[in-house]
Amino acid sequence: MGPALCLLSAACFGAMAIFGKLAYAAGVSPEALLLARFGFAAGLLAMLLLLRPGLRRDPASPDRRTGPARVTLGLLVTALGLGAVGYATQASLYFAALEVMDASLLSLVFYTYPLLVTLTAVLLGRDRLTPGRCAALVAASCGTLLVLLGTGGVDFHPLGATLAFGAAVTYTVYILVADTVVHRLPPVMLSALVMAGAAFTLGARAIVRGGVDLSFGLRGWFWLACIAVVSTVLAMLTFFAGLRRTGPSTAAILSTFEPVVTTALAALTLDEILTSVQITGGLLVLSSVAALQVQRTHPGHRGAVPHRVPNRPDLDNPKQPVSIS
Repeated sequence: MGPALCLLSAACFGAMAIFGKLAYAAGVSPEALLLARFGFAAGLLAMLLLLRPGLRRDPASPDRRTGPARVTLGLLVTALGLGAVGYATQASLYFAALEVMDASLLSLVFYTYPLLVTLTAVLLGRDRLTPGRCAALVAASCGTLLVLLGTGGVDFHPLGATLAFGAAVTYTVYILVADTVVHRLPPVMLSALVMAGAAFTLGARAIVRGGVDLSFGLRGWFWLACIAVVSTVLAMLTFFAGLRRTGPSTAAILSTFEPVVTTALAALTLDEILTSVQITGGLLVLSSVAALQVQRTHPGHRGAVPHRVPNRPDLDNPKQPVSIS
């Protein structure tokens, strides 16, 4: 389930660029998009927690009758900080870079984060760099490179590249910090706190800057709802649930599926034709995902990394609610 959840998360995140372009065409500004995205998501997750108390259950307890997870002050501050500092900063840097550079080059620079996550996790002693994982990382990175460069020439913008790399570094820290709390809080609760933290930061920034324009029409609100539900709520829940099962390195590598989804959806909805180079890159990314799946399903293999999370019934039970479905 872990790799599948990570791939679903990547697909949901990958659709966000398409929803964003459609929202921009409907008159939505980047500031309004970010504020509405995190505000809607925080509200939806809070409502979900109220309607389904079981989603607040302690993830470390195998007993379904256990009460809500105990949230210490340290956990609360960390979860809110992930959104208020990490996610809000990453999203702001990403969309700031998008204003001054081509989207394909921005994605290329930003998707250095799987390599950063893997190397940082190894340096911190939280993961092992096995030969199979190295091969999957190289294949996924090369495949992503082909997918993004297959569109043709792009203009290099130093400021945009700096902002994009800053977004990648921020997201790297975000993933590694999230990995320290994802086993101690239910995914829905953690996602709600992260979204609330990001919404608070962006809301405060909007107040300082004199507010944002929300006068766009119904079509703009529809695409914002798609971003909030599909590319934020569902994407976040499946990412945290997948991260609990796979660890930070594998989750980051599997997330390279996101630009493949974005490119394919752009071809289907925005009349952007896939080139042979892009198709080759997509197949390379998919092959690396398949290789990771095969490696994880053979725990006796000498290159396999032992599961870092104790085998808990709530993680192995497919009926355990870990997403909004």
